[in-house]
Amino acid sequence: MDTVDVVLPCLDEALALPAVLNALPLGYRAIVVDNGSSDGSPEVAAAHGATVVREARRGYGAAVHTGLEHATADIVCFLDADGSLDPRQLPALVERVLAGADMAVGRRIPQGRGSWPWHARLGNRILAGLMRRRGLKVRDIAPMRAARRESLLALGIQDRAFGYPLELLIRANEARWRVVESDVTYRPRTAGTKSKVSGSVRGTLRAVHDMAGVLR
Repeated sequence: MDTVDVVLPCLDEALALPAVLNALPLGYRAIVVDNGSSDGSPEVAAAHGATVVREARRGYGAAVHTGLEHATADIVCFLDADGSLDPRQLPALVERVLAGADMAVGRRIPQGRGSWPWHARLGNRILAGLMRRRGLKVRDIAPMRAARRESLLALGIQDRAFGYPLELLIRANEARWRVVESDVTYRPRTAGTKSKVSGSVRGTLRAVHDMAGVLR
């Protein structure tokens, strides 16, 4: 199999990056998109062999899309850089794309206390339920996924904030993509880092607000 690119949106994840990058399987090339870190994340990423891209526009969608634009591999994966997801589970998603799925997403299965706060889990459950009403059988608005680069770009996703993952699923559904889910472990993020979404009720509400705007 050819090289797979892995896009990791990053904002102050210096403590988590070494373990995440070192766990990437052979043939999986890291593209860390720094979204304005002040803790030396870009330097840490570069020291561990990642390609570092800087995106000045704040927002999850801005970072992810910039990474996608800089990717060159046929298949691109997306992974949070905070240590909550295991890069060693990416090949299972890639195999499903190679087997015919248009996109494979990781359905998060919490491992350990505090890995997925109640407010974040509730928001995710509501949004996934809305997607199922539209006919897309998913249980998670997943941050871990794999798809073909050109197909993703062709979807024309516009959101550059927290609504990006939801718009991706909506457009994939409209394009009649075959989207499949696989269970992946979801661990507490690396100590010393803080989630921009699930780390607080305010962050979760902001993400739900952005995603609700996409639904409208």
